[in-house]
Amino acid sequence: MPIAQTSEKKRQRAPSKRSLETRERVLDAAEAVFALRGFDGATIRDIVAESGEPLGTIHHHGGGKEVLFQQVVARRAEALSGARLEALARAQAGGAADLPAVLGAFMRPFFDLSQKEPRWRHYARLVAFVSADDRWRALSARFFDPTARVFLAEIRALLPGASEQGVAEGFVFSVSAMLALLTSQERIGTLGDGRVAEAAQIDHLVRFCAAGLATGARAAGQA
Repeated sequence: MPIAQTSEKKRQRAPSKRSLETRERVLDAAEAVFALRGFDGATIRDIVAESGEPLGTIHHHGGGKEVLFQQVVARRAEALSGARLEALARAQAGGAADLPAVLGAFMRPFFDLSQKEPRWRHYARLVAFVSADDRWRALSARFFDPTARVFLAEIRALLPGASEQGVAEGFVFSVSAMLALLTSQERIGTLGDGRVAEAAQIDHLVRFCAAGLATGARAAGQA
């Protein structure tokens, strides 16, 4: 086939700006619905209503509900992973980073992204669903575990007397606390004095998790 015809076919296959915008609108709507209702409670009809797009458009850009859920999880994973690894590199640039610095490099980028784009709060709920449901173990393994293992290695190096199991448990507990703060800050205000300053809460979260992880992991190693 002549080169000119091949190039023309490639141009024809490239999605238009309008198509890309429609796809983002569909994924934004699916993300919001899944965050509110979970995978089991959400329906394609809910996503149709949220997006304002016809049913055929939802199927064209997302496929069935499970495929759409997987696409929504995948969409932001690379950006989150990249932000975390960059934060870790910055923390280590001046020398060896301590445990709060390493945990902060993992946690703070999620909050930073959510401050720039509130839809990241929806994504936090999806991550919580994926983390808690064995059905999505393959999604976790593909999109989240590689970066998690980088941080786990750094934490184990900082806690030489801790067991591998203890570090893993403490890390998962810490991730759960991070997701809870991302998705339910209002609860703290309700139980506290009503004042919610996110920067101070994130600092508290990092210190709390670092202290708990270090104590728990060392105790597990001595058991």
